[in-house]
Amino acid sequence: MPYSQRRQRQPQTTRKAQPAKEQENTQKDEHALQNIEQLGQTTLPTQQESNIHTISIIGQIEGHLTLPPQNKTTKYEHVIPQLVAIEQNPKIEGLLIILNTVGGDVEAGLALAELIDTLTKPTVSLVLGGGHSIGVPIAVCTDYSFITETATMTIHPIRLSGLVIGVPQTYEYLDKMQDRVIKFVTRHSNVSSEKFRQLMFCTDQLARDIGTVMVGSDAVEDGLIDEVGGLGQAIAKLQQMIDERAQGEVLH
Repeated sequence: MPYSQRRQRQPQTTRKAQPAKEQENTQKDEHALQNIEQLGQTTLPTQQESNIHTISIIGQIEGHLTLPPQNKTTKYEHVIPQLVAIEQNPKIEGLLIILNTVGGDVEAGLALAELIDTLTKPTVSLVLGGGHSIGVPIAVCTDYSFITETATMTIHPIRLSGLVIGVPQTYEYLDKMQDRVIKFVTRHSNVSSEKFRQLMFCTDQLARDIGTVMVGSDAVEDGLIDEVGGLGQAIAKLQQMIDERAQGEVLH
């Protein structure tokens, strides 16, 4: 074959390979966008990026019932697989939970709190904006908790929505569920059961409800949250806990 013909055919291979590479990049972008849309984040970070993974609890915690589309929600069936993956991924050494939630489904919130609590890796929570209602157990379930100066936490009794049968069993069930929340919060924070119940049933702070709104330092003073701080302090504390864990493993 003449040399001139071989030179003319060379660029054709390059032109064919280029669309395949572009298609691969497009698929990666679509996958990332799908994760952002469904989970609010991209794929799990690799060791080169970070040894800390972040999960955001935003809006209303959605449980067994699907909320209206206009509601900003965190779906617990999306968060649970992430927590399992974090526990199994050796590249991830610590977990940061960021909360700005109004609360939501009690059982879904407790399920997330229990999973975070039972992780073997260091965990830190940061309350931004608000960590209300069932967001309180999620805020205190980590190894260490932070709250910003302007963030608030609303503590109030558990409510039932929908059809309620007016029989003693209904109130007994409600009381048992409330005890589950109280025991979990008091076990994972420095607030006493008596103090937490007092905050829960306070009648002089909320205009149309009973309960207490705690702002930043108030939550720390009452022993609910460990420290007032922001993102920098939370990441620094988490990295410190990761380093201490690594040193402990070396000593063993």
